[in-house]
Amino acid sequence: MRNLTYDFAGRSVLITGAARGVGLGIAELFARAGAHTFMVDFDTGLVAEEAARLGASGLAADVADTNAVENVVATVLDATGRLDVLVNNAGILRDRTVWHLTDEDWQAVLDVHLGGTFKFTRAVVPTFRTQGSGRIINVTSYTGIRGNPGQSNYAAAKAGIIGFTKTTAKELGRYGVTVNAISPNANTRMIESIPDDKRAELARAIPLGRFADPAEIADAVAFLSSAEARYITGAVLPVDGGISI
Repeated sequence: MRNLTYDFAGRSVLITGAARGVGLGIAELFARAGAHTFMVDFDTGLVAEEAARLGASGLAADVADTNAVENVVATVLDATGRLDVLVNNAGILRDRTVWHLTDEDWQAVLDVHLGGTFKFTRAVVPTFRTQGSGRIINVTSYTGIRGNPGQSNYAAAKAGIIGFTKTTAKELGRYGVTVNAISPNANTRMIESIPDDKRAELARAIPLGRFADPAEIADAVAFLSSAEARYITGAVLPVDGGISI
């Protein structure tokens, strides 16, 4: 296990979609770095199991539900009296070509990706404004810029997150709050579900020749959450091995 560069002792960090994949990798880093780590996920059993393993707090919630979101933020504040970092990572897929998409397919993806990002951001802003500090990192995708067949709902949500990130960065900068996004290209369940030959072909298209480990995505989130990144806001950082070049 590698040494950590960052120390988040005494800080409170809230991560959505944290029971697996990139979200879990982010939670693992912050927990190891000493943060009070709060992991949010729709999968009640898995988030509780992973949080217990990390010595973190697992909170089951639907990020598209306003009341659930506000309850999560209140729980964090009740437990630690502060909130320093919000990572909006939760997402789902409902992949179909546009002529097969139902209203439900469309709305569910936007509600979780874009709606969850909005609702959690709105919920933490009063605390961040009062503190005069805070870090928000939103997870977007290169699909939100270039598109991808069968993912018009996902692409629309991720493009929306980019616009939301830039707008809230302008709104919150005066309060000492930074808002940035990352665009990852990690080896997650979605990638692992692709047939081996197709996955190898996709990897060859990446200049670095491979998909990232979730821990490498977590490194970028830690940097944007750190004091060293205090003058970076409104950025969309590709953490994708160069695939977006």
